[in-house]
Amino acid sequence: MHPALDRADALFDVGRYEQAAALAAQHLATDPQDAAALVLLARCRHRLGREQEALESVEAALLVEPDSLPAWLMRTHVLLAVQRYEEAERSARYAVELAPQYWGSHYALGTVLDRSVRVERRREAYEAARTAVALGPEESDAHFLVGLTAQRTGDHRVARQAYETALRLDPQSSEAHNNLSLLHLRRRWFRPGSWTKAAEGFVESAALDTNDRQARYNLETMAWGTAAGARWVALAGFLAAGLGSAPLRTGGSGGDALVPYLIGAVVLVGGWAGWAVWITRRVPPRLRRPLILVARNCPPVLAMAIAVGLLGLHSAVSMAVVTLDASVVGALGYPLFWIVIITYWVSRSRLQRRAPGPERGR
Repeated sequence: MHPALDRADALFDVGRYEQAAALAAQHLATDPQDAAALVLLARCRHRLGREQEALESVEAALLVEPDSLPAWLMRTHVLLAVQRYEEAERSARYAVELAPQYWGSHYALGTVLDRSVRVERRREAYEAARTAVALGPEESDAHFLVGLTAQRTGDHRVARQAYETALRLDPQSSEAHNNLSLLHLRRRWFRPGSWTKAAEGFVESAALDTNDRQARYNLETMAWGTAAGARWVALAGFLAAGLGSAPLRTGGSGGDALVPYLIGAVVLVGGWAGWAVWITRRVPPRLRRPLILVARNCPPVLAMAIAVGLLGLHSAVSMAVVTLDASVVGALGYPLFWIVIITYWVSRSRLQRRAPGPERGR
């Protein structure tokens, strides 16, 4: 390989795609028929999101060298990125014909077939992924694709094992961390600690790839779920505070007024104390800061937390200050009660709109 291309390839490996593309283009100015340089330029443009330019480069490479396996594989990934699935599949199948013993050819085909909504295509994608693993057992991406295709077809045990193998081979795989965490999240009601493992995986995935919108969205969903779960405590506390303080607020005295008040106070304080203990055990200290940072920048999470917090504060004040007029307590409390309920549905809808589009590994 030409020294300029060596440098460009090294720059590509460390993520400096603009500089790598510039070096590749500089080399092509003197040797426009270099297929390897054209493929490298296509790879750079693909990573930069300039898909049409990447496709032009890879097509030029195929004009120079029609049976270039790297060019056909690159063409497959570019066509997949622009959602031209039928052409991408044809490119991938031709790559398999060119190199049936190369794991990457089957990986490319499996990746394309996995995007299909047809069940039989997804099963074929799983078989292609298994072939890729058989040919490249030390390739993390091949194991990841087995996990992804197994997850799509509902075989979560195989998917979990495949993701764990992918992470053993490449602990820096943000996609494997993310998808394994999704499996942990599915089991959160049946396996103690699964929610925490899922959160840890999403945090790790987001830390490894700062551009990973999917991992960030998953963290936002978990933060929102934590705030939304507290609404039951807030609503129960509101009812307990209202019923418990009503006899004292209306002039009652003695045991008939004191007993309901004490019961209401126990329910209110016990509910929030129990929730605090539960959430403290569920979210260890190492996860609190990432979740708080995500929540601060996510309007649906903030809205849900504020609505729940205001209703909880209202309940505490109404219990602590029994001299407040009942009409004042009701005028503030009932709107807050309904705000919590409405905010739940509105913020949930807004959160779903923040979901990123389909990407590799999702």
